[in-house]
Amino acid sequence: MAKLVILGSSNAIATESHDNAYMVFVGETRTVLVDSPHNPLLRLKQIGVDYNKITDLVVTHFHPDHVSGVPLFLMDMWLRGRNAPLDIYGLDHALTRLENLMDAFAWENWPNFFPVTFNRLPDVGISPVLNSSDFDIYASQVRHMIPTIGLRVEFKENGKVATYSCDTEPCDEVVQLAKNADILIHEASGAFKGHTSSAQAAEVATKAGAKELYLIHYPTGEFEHGSLLDDARKKFDGEVKLANDLMELVF
Repeated sequence: MAKLVILGSSNAIATESHDNAYMVFVGETRTVLVDSPHNPLLRLKQIGVDYNKITDLVVTHFHPDHVSGVPLFLMDMWLRGRNAPLDIYGLDHALTRLENLMDAFAWENWPNFFPVTFNRLPDVGISPVLNSSDFDIYASQVRHMIPTIGLRVEFKENGKVATYSCDTEPCDEVVQLAKNADILIHEASGAFKGHTSSAQAAEVATKAGAKELYLIHYPTGEFEHGSLLDDARKKFDGEVKLANDLMELVF
């Protein structure tokens, strides 16, 4: 049975109890990390996932709170003796910059480095990312300040669907990704450029016909406010929850 674990739930300003937003989809044959704001090795250990089992990394966009941990993650796996290949997926905008970042660390000189393949996704329409016996993942560009993708994950065992908006303004692209989804995980940073409030996320969930709404990438710590759930529940009849660090959703 596949599962999704929220590794971090905060917006760009993390706290001791809320890491920046990222997650991992765990199946029998594929384990897919979505973003890496910090080195996820400790988080993976906490949830009992071997770093060698990470088969794929999806980079949603090239902002520090989503990709700054990738070089350290790759280096630490190499230093620990990883041999298994890793596929990295994203838009050209993100992957070109990530390759340049790794070049700045001269990773071509790291001896016996495990194979890494960069897979560039189309920047129009909903396109397949990967297919497996556990789940299929699809991506679509959403509306952030730089090129960014949201994801739709279709689980094979029971036909359930989870959608992740990533960082975005309310948009039809997320509505399509979340069409009749069992769970929509939508950012709730606030109603400003490139982002979405919890009430707006609820409106997207309603338009999509999603069954449940999980709010993520929301203000935490000194910026936290208690109206996120109340605001969303006024706009969405389904269940609304806050995504929290180490929350596990089984499919």
